[in-house]
Amino acid sequence: MEATLDPVLSTAEPRSQRSWAGRILSGIPVAFLIFDVAIKLVHISAVTEASQRLGFPDELSRTIAVILLACLALYLVPRTAVLGAVLLTGYLGGAVAVHARIGDPLLSHTVFPIFVAILLWGGLYLRDARVRAAVGPVR
Repeated sequence: MEATLDPVLSTAEPRSQRSWAGRILSGIPVAFLIFDVAIKLVHISAVTEASQRLGFPDELSRTIAVILLACLALYLVPRTAVLGAVLLTGYLGGAVAVHARIGDPLLSHTVFPIFVAILLWGGLYLRDARVRAAVGPVR
């Protein structure tokens, strides 16, 4: 009896061009979000100003940074990457709602988190066979 899984659902994929492209595509939003975590944890003056402008208590920025860091960690571990992507999508959806609520510019602030989410999911699609199997071929 063979102990292998269905090859479509196998996560042990050879290091193909597609998986490397997925890692690179995933790296762009991950780098941006790690930068976001860092400035929230260091608590620079721009974070204080942005928190006030968005209507959040200043003390909440470090808590938000820790939550974002946990979601990123889940996204970066292959076994929990889909859960991380779902949680990051929720986080970024909240960012869209907050920016829309205060009337920030559409492309530079309000829709930007959607672009980040597209890059996260696009990278995950390329590097994870389970996601490709669930979504199907992109035409």
